[in-house]
Amino acid sequence: MSTRTEGRPEEDTPGTARRVCLAAVTAALSLGLMGACGGGERSDAKEAGNEAPATPRASSTGSSSTGSSSSAPSSSAPSSAAPGLAATPRPDLTGIGASGGKALTQGELDQAILADGDVSGFRSGPMDAPPPRGENADRSECLPLTAVLNGKPEPLGKAVAYRQLVGPDNDRPAVSEFLTTHGVRDASTLLNRLRAAVTACADGFTASGGDGPSTYTGVKRLSTVKAGDDALAYQLTGDFEGDPVPLVFHLVRVGGTVATFYTANFENGATPLMPPALLAAQATKLT
Repeated sequence: MSTRTEGRPEEDTPGTARRVCLAAVTAALSLGLMGACGGGERSDAKEAGNEAPATPRASSTGSSSTGSSSSAPSSSAPSSAAPGLAATPRPDLTGIGASGGKALTQGELDQAILADGDVSGFRSGPMDAPPPRGENADRSECLPLTAVLNGKPEPLGKAVAYRQLVGPDNDRPAVSEFLTTHGVRDASTLLNRLRAAVTACADGFTASGGDGPSTYTGVKRLSTVKAGDDALAYQLTGDFEGDPVPLVFHLVRVGGTVATFYTANFENGATPLMPPALLAAQATKLT
C-alpha cells in the first residue's frame, strides 16, 4: 500500500500514489477519498474526508446472533464537534422488510440505500461500481479482507448498490457505502468470515494484483454500533514507506442484506470516525 503524504515530493514515489488509490481506496469506492490521492495532490485532512482524533469512537457492542464478540476494544467518547458525529437519522424513516430474510431486488436495494435527507447534514451521491480486477491477499485466511477492499464482499451479493455520503463540515466526513443482498445464511457467513480474518490477520499481510503489491501492517476490531441483526467494525492499516494509513469498515446485517460503510484517514494515522447515525438510519431503512 502506498500514498503521497505532505512533505514527500512526487519524484520520490514514482507509481506508488496510483497504487494506493487502487489498493486502499479500491476501485473508486469513494469519490471523496479518491480525491485525496488523485492527480498527485497532497492528501490533507479535508480532502481525505475524515480529520480523526487520536482515539477511535466509543460505542456499544452490536447485537449478534452469529457470534459478535464482546471483546472488541472500547474507548472514551470523542467530542461531538467531530465532523458528522452529531448527525441524527430522519425520524420518519421506514423499512423495506429485509429483517425477515427477504432477498431484496436491485430496485429494492436502490430504494433502501441512504439518500439525501435520511441523516441530518449528509448528502448522498452516486458512485461507480468497482472495476473487475482488484487485489488478493497473499494468505488465504486474509482474502475476506481484500474482497471488501475490492467492493465485493464474499459470498458475493445477488445485487449491489453503491453510494457516496458526504457530511456537513465542508463535505467531511466522506464515507462510502455499498449495500449487498445475499440471503440470511450467506450474509451471516460474510460477517463470520471477516471476523475470522480480522483475528487471523491481526499482524498484517501483503496483497497483490490491481496496480501492484500492497502491504497492510495490521488489522484490529473496533467497537460496533448497536444496529441491525449483527454488526462488525474493524480497522485495516496500510503502510506507505513506514507511514500508517488507517482504513475503517463498519458492517451491519439486517436479515440477508449487508450494509458496508468505509472511511479512511490519509493524513495523520489516527483512526477515522464513523458517524453512528449512518448505520442506524440504514438499518432502519432495511428493517
